[in-house]
Amino acid sequence: MAIMAKALQPAKTAAIEETKKAFADYNDFIFTEYRGLTVAQISDLRKKLREHEALLKVVKNNFARVAFEEMKIENVADYLTGPTAIVMAKEDSNEAAKVLFDFAKDNEALKVKGGYVQNEIYDSAKIESYSKVPGKKQLIAMLMSTINGPVQKIAATLQAYVDKKSQEGAQ
Repeated sequence: MAIMAKALQPAKTAAIEETKKAFADYNDFIFTEYRGLTVAQISDLRKKLREHEALLKVVKNNFARVAFEEMKIENVADYLTGPTAIVMAKEDSNEAAKVLFDFAKDNEALKVKGGYVQNEIYDSAKIESYSKVPGKKQLIAMLMSTINGPVQKIAATLQAYVDKKSQEGAQ
C-alpha cells in the first residue's frame, strides 16, 4: 500500500499521472536494481532494450506504487524498494528479460528483483526461467521452418526426378 498524504501537492499529483501514462502503454513490468551502474552502462542497457521494444524507466518508488494501485496492479510494492528501474514491455517481455540477464552477466551491479508479467507476479527466479523461453517471433520462425521442411523435401525430390529424366532423355 502506498503512503498517501491527505492532500497531495499538485506537482506530485502531476508526477503520478505522468507515471500512469507511461505505464498505460505497456503490459509487462520487470523491476531491477541499478545501484552501481554508470550512466554509460544504463544508456547501453536502454539501447539494447529498445531493440526489443522495451523501455527502462526510473521512477520514484512511491509514485510507481500509487500508479500501480490505481491501475489495479497489486502485489508489486515489495519490488519497489531502494533504487528501482522498471523495464516496460508491450509484448515479448521474455526478450527484455533475456537482455537484462545477459547484461547482468557482464555488469554485476544490475539485479533483477521480479516482475509483473501476463497479469502474474514473477519473482527473480521465475523471471530468469521466463527469459529462457523463446519469444513470439522465434516461435513463429520455428513453426514456419517445421512447416517448410516437408515441402522443401518434396520439391527437392521432384527436382531430382526431373533432372534424372532430362539426363536420360539427353543420352
